[in-house]
Amino acid sequence: MRSVEKTGRTVEEAVDTALSEMGLTKDDVTIEVLLEPSRGFLGLLGGKDARVRVTPKRDRADMAKEFVAGLLERMGLEVAIEVRPRGEVLSLDIVGDDMGLLIGRHGETLRALEFLTNLASGRGGGEVKRVLVDVSGYRKRRERELEEIAKALARRVQRTGESATTHPLDARDRRVIHVALQDDSSVSTHSEGEEPFRRVVVSPKDKQESPVQEDTP
Repeated sequence: MRSVEKTGRTVEEAVDTALSEMGLTKDDVTIEVLLEPSRGFLGLLGGKDARVRVTPKRDRADMAKEFVAGLLERMGLEVAIEVRPRGEVLSLDIVGDDMGLLIGRHGETLRALEFLTNLASGRGGGEVKRVLVDVSGYRKRRERELEEIAKALARRVQRTGESATTHPLDARDRRVIHVALQDDSSVSTHSEGEEPFRRVVVSPKDKQESPVQEDTP
């Protein structure tokens, strides 16, 4: 769909006319004001209507896929991208051999890739509000690893009666720790510290001093 130019007594009226014709909402378009309205001499003569150009945004899902594919091509990597739309979330799983370069230490490179993908596609329209990027199912493996770490910490806390702390984790990984232990009646969890050194503290239930802080990814 191409841009549409419309006029109206006000900018809002011109925009509404264009949106009605296009069958879109303001969230789906970019709006450029070509001419502000003017009242003319004594509000009677020489007045001009507002004129706007309304352009549909590119679909965010397409923008995300193109960004990742283009980046991987420039890196000289031969991979496949598996696309799984789930309502407002789009999952892109990069599949190939020797993917350690894209994952990085504890997933640092992967997190950066996901951040850049969301940034590059952020002005896109459509249903997708967030893009998740994975590499050969790494995130599932990482989640299982974190769940084992959480259980090991809980066992240590039960054995020693003292709090135990994870190494610094990002918000998504901290969330996994919290969820893994939320039904454990013997321990409680909370996050402390400043990013990027924020950690999860696992404490005996009767010694918890800070409220549980549920991190969001």
